[in-house]
Amino acid sequence: MKQHIAHIALVVRDYDEAIAFYTQKLNFRLIEDTVLSDVKRWVLVAPPGAKECCLLLAKAANETQAAHIGNQTGGRVFLFLFTEDFHRDYEEMLQRGIHFVRPPKEEPYGTVAVFEDLYGNQWDLLQPNELNTAAQLEQ
Repeated sequence: MKQHIAHIALVVRDYDEAIAFYTQKLNFRLIEDTVLSDVKRWVLVAPPGAKECCLLLAKAANETQAAHIGNQTGGRVFLFLFTEDFHRDYEEMLQRGIHFVRPPKEEPYGTVAVFEDLYGNQWDLLQPNELNTAAQLEQ
């Protein structure tokens, strides 16, 4: 049996501002933007090279959902953006105005820094070391 996570819903305030951030600031690709109704769209974005998992940008539909924009995990790092070249991507993200809340650090599993998206959700930018990468491929 083979399974994989296809999409992760990310609650956003506005479709267009979220698309602009992810495509212009993080260099993600806009995979799909389909109008479903007057208020709902199916919007998928993914980092370059992503093959299975995309972000589904989901506009908050009520006050309860809106209250969680930017804090879907209670202040913990929410998503992990893996890269093959940490320093290249870190410098490009700084040039595009991405706010890093924790500077680059060498950890046993690789090089990592924490940044915020336009709503304040925390992400790890991570270049796994070779040992960590090999262990993931075996799973």
